[in-house]
Amino acid sequence: PVPAPPAATLLEKARKEELLLDPVTIDCGHNFCCVCITDYCSTTGVFFCPQCRAGFLQTTFRPNRQLANIVEGIEQLALQPGKEPKEKLCEKHGKKLRLFCQDDGEAICLVCDKSRVHRSHTVIPIEEAAQDYKVGMKLQEALDLLRQMMRDGAKLQAQEGKKTAQWKGKVRVQRELIVAEFAKRHRALEEEEHLLVCRLEEEEEETLQKLQENTAFLVEQSSRLAQLIMEIEQKCQQPAADLLKVRAPLTLQEPEAVHTELQDSYEVPRVRETLQKYRVDVTLDPNTANAYLLLSQDQRSVRVGDKRQDVPSNPERFDTCTCILGWQRFTAGRHYWEVEVGDKTCWTLGVCEECVSRQGIFTPSPATGFWTVWLRNGDEYAALTSPLTELMLRVKPQQIGILLDYEAGEVSFYNVTGSSHIYTFSDTFSEPLRPYFYPGDYKTTSMGQEPATDYRGTHSPKE
Repeated sequence: PVPAPPAATLLEKARKEELLLDPVTIDCGHNFCCVCITDYCSTTGVFFCPQCRAGFLQTTFRPNRQLANIVEGIEQLALQPGKEPKEKLCEKHGKKLRLFCQDDGEAICLVCDKSRVHRSHTVIPIEEAAQDYKVGMKLQEALDLLRQMMRDGAKLQAQEGKKTAQWKGKVRVQRELIVAEFAKRHRALEEEEHLLVCRLEEEEEETLQKLQENTAFLVEQSSRLAQLIMEIEQKCQQPAADLLKVRAPLTLQEPEAVHTELQDSYEVPRVRETLQKYRVDVTLDPNTANAYLLLSQDQRSVRVGDKRQDVPSNPERFDTCTCILGWQRFTAGRHYWEVEVGDKTCWTLGVCEECVSRQGIFTPSPATGFWTVWLRNGDEYAALTSPLTELMLRVKPQQIGILLDYEAGEVSFYNVTGSSHIYTFSDTFSEPLRPYFYPGDYKTTSMGQEPATDYRGTHSPKE
């Protein structure tokens, strides 16, 4: 047999059901509260069971005393100490308040809903009304939160607007400072330009005047010579005695020599000052150094030694030519560095592609990935193009400046000592470029401090 459920379980189940007051049984056997079924019949005008829809007669209601006793027992159990209180019931009908009248704003029972008072009102389940209330409260809280967020957002927007105005003000001031500073430089450069042009024009006028005077002198002398030639030819027709009276003609006088070399250097000033903003601190890469090269401890100076060093035979090392590369690899931007060559009589400087061959003898040129200039025999300068481009330098450089503009495809060389431009290569770069050094003779070559590279080195130890 199945064990009977405990009394507590039965009580809990009974609490969940609606208890009948004065229960009666109708013809179909279903039980209802006497007041409820009577009101139901008078309200609807029909006599059908609300549950099974079977017809019945109001005069056949039978009081169910047994069910009434059970209901009374359950109510007494529900009122025992320590038990939960009964759910609040309708004061008029004693039924559970399962509905909520939105018009009157009160909880009602099922019987109230069918009464004349609430028949035309909007009625919803009480759970739905409670949920709507909770949702309404949550919506209000969310609305309040959103409004607060909107106020905070407005404050932040005002702050950002203030920051934007301040930033624009700073930019405007800085722009004015930049424009003013460059206006000063432009004026200074214009004055310097005017001065240099005036000096050049004066020298031009002075030299042209001398050349014109020499030309006029030579024209006059040519005229005198022509006259003298004509006189001599006439004398030749005279008797011998008269011919002997002719004296020797005037000697040809050369005009005063005029030097056509420019006496002054007309270089644009402060070029180095502009280049310094692109400067980089170049150091030498010992892994690429030929075995005959000796590097300083700070890797900023190099010279050719008199014997081969014991160094690893790695593939990036120049095995034949006494060359070395800088650590730096350039793939974009502008970069400037200076090399201290001192009174050396032989050197090669510039940049090369990182992928150039390090093995055997090679000829530096743009075609082989080198953009360099050199000095040979103490005073022979050239850009290593194909064929060589000879360079005339009025001032022997102690320092060489190198400017790489990767995007523009230019490598420019400057005589820092003479404040002049030496040469510019124009090409297209697609590979990483590295500083290239060939110390040449046995004197040291080094990187300068700002940022010259103390570079005193050769292409081969025997060159």
